[in-house]
Amino acid sequence: VTTHNRVLVVTDPSQGVKHYPAWGSFPNNRTDVRKIIMTVTLGCPDTMPCAHWDYLDHIYVKHKGGNGVAAGDYELSRMLTPYGSIFSSDWKYGWSVDVTDFAMLLRERVEIDYVHSGYEPTTVGWALTIRFDVITGTPAADPISITKLWQDEYTYGDPKESIEKKLAPIEFKTDSRASIGRLRIQHTGHGMDEPRGCSEFCSRYRDIKLNGRVVDRRDIWKKCGDNPLYPQGGTWIFDRGYWCPGNLQRPDIIDLNLRSGTQEIDMDMEPYRATGKVEAHESIASYLIQYRSPNNSNDVAVDKIIAPSGDNEFSRINPICCEPRILIRNMGSRNLTSAVIYYGTEGYKTRTYNWRGNLRFNETAVVSLRGPVDYHKGNNTFFAFALSPNGSKDDWNSDNRLESTFEAPIVMPTDAVVQFRTNNNPGDNKIFIMNAFGGIVFNRNSNTFKANTTYYDTIHFDPGCYELFLQDSTGNGLEFWFEPEQGRGYLRLLDLKGNLLHAFESDCGTGQHLAFTASPDYKADTSITKFAFGVYPLRVKDKLTFDCLASKPSDIHVLIRGSENQLLEDHLFLNLSNRETAIDVSHLPSGRYF
Repeated sequence: VTTHNRVLVVTDPSQGVKHYPAWGSFPNNRTDVRKIIMTVTLGCPDTMPCAHWDYLDHIYVKHKGGNGVAAGDYELSRMLTPYGSIFSSDWKYGWSVDVTDFAMLLRERVEIDYVHSGYEPTTVGWALTIRFDVITGTPAADPISITKLWQDEYTYGDPKESIEKKLAPIEFKTDSRASIGRLRIQHTGHGMDEPRGCSEFCSRYRDIKLNGRVVDRRDIWKKCGDNPLYPQGGTWIFDRGYWCPGNLQRPDIIDLNLRSGTQEIDMDMEPYRATGKVEAHESIASYLIQYRSPNNSNDVAVDKIIAPSGDNEFSRINPICCEPRILIRNMGSRNLTSAVIYYGTEGYKTRTYNWRGNLRFNETAVVSLRGPVDYHKGNNTFFAFALSPNGSKDDWNSDNRLESTFEAPIVMPTDAVVQFRTNNNPGDNKIFIMNAFGGIVFNRNSNTFKANTTYYDTIHFDPGCYELFLQDSTGNGLEFWFEPEQGRGYLRLLDLKGNLLHAFESDCGTGQHLAFTASPDYKADTSITKFAFGVYPLRVKDKLTFDCLASKPSDIHVLIRGSENQLLEDHLFLNLSNRETAIDVSHLPSGRYF
């Protein structure tokens, strides 16, 4: 079901918010629904550049009432838009989230409202697509009711008014048919007060209490340096109040054991008082979904293939050479303590893994499978098939098997040079290469590096698959425009003649990963020119430094555009193969350029 298809989304600067409603036709109430996945894709519009700022956007299903659920807007998920100023005109990116908890609302004709916030000019925007993949079949558990709990913007740290007055305990009555109470929470922090920078830039804990007892405590904080969408045009690496720029937030899911009668649920935030700029607020949408007992006793599902996979979510770690990873989920009423997993790449030998553990209903486990990943040139299909939950026949086998498509690792020669240029903080970095059996064949620890130094390490590889890892302990990569004091480093792979084989992104947050096949039959594709280039520093008064390494001499244009994407300057470098040069920008007025 597609409700929005490349809808042009821009801000309304006069209001700070703009609605983009659309309708979709979902299954009727007589159709059993097993699972609903919502995929949100943002792209650059056909008529303007991508938007620039990280705004909070809400996605609601607008329910008119009926089906045992009160009328109102129910938040399916929330998008934290990326810093899109550096995205090319053909850029697009998709995120997915499970919205099965709202199956009672996603019936018949339904209105979905994408609410975009922000104040940036209407000359930039997004092309928005929202699609729902509805899988029919017996539900894991039948939903009975959905109750709104806390849904608002709540001031945090205000000395004049405690947030606990607004996040007051809520009483609810357990339905006589209910066995499970699922608390579903979307929660992000915004604003920047004194002294801690709350709620966007401070970590604070949140407690959930049921009948006065804490059943869940977690830090409302998210690390952003490993964001799979990178680099971005703003401060994308900065850790934030439970969100990162360029992220469709997954909800917190807390399953509660319900007793009969009236119960009390409460949300408490870590006590805190701001001393200045009191503007912190917690954006919260929360719901209680009551379910009947699970329909099946023994029911295991393969929920995700983490690696090998071509999924955006796992792009930082793919492809891989060995130890496939999957996520399994217990969909049955009995605790899942064992399962047999068959896995492999289509066209190759199927392997078997006997899993042991202990998962309650709806709990998940990441399973690391053994052995190398088989692949051939181009696209490959990996599968994982889970059977025999608790040694029994699976009561619902339609979600036992999952497939992923992945691209084979790139091919490299068996002799290569690791070229690494350190920045001003070489102690942050580590580089190592692992073979298909998990053995380390090359290792450079941080204590072997000096600042602003270029290292060349020549390595001979036996034929086979390898994975290279660059790690940055502070999460700001080899270069980050907002921190010019750290300088700029880079990582490249060269052949023995100094020709470029692969260039890594310097603005990489927590690091980089590359899988490759070392082959004695490697032949360079001379029809394609490979480039490694950088322009730095990006906070500058007088001059930029431009460096470029090309696999063959080329004419290079360096364009400078204004804040409205207008072309201001075109610097042409002829017959360039390996050069570092300065570009004078001292004549440009203060402002933002691209």
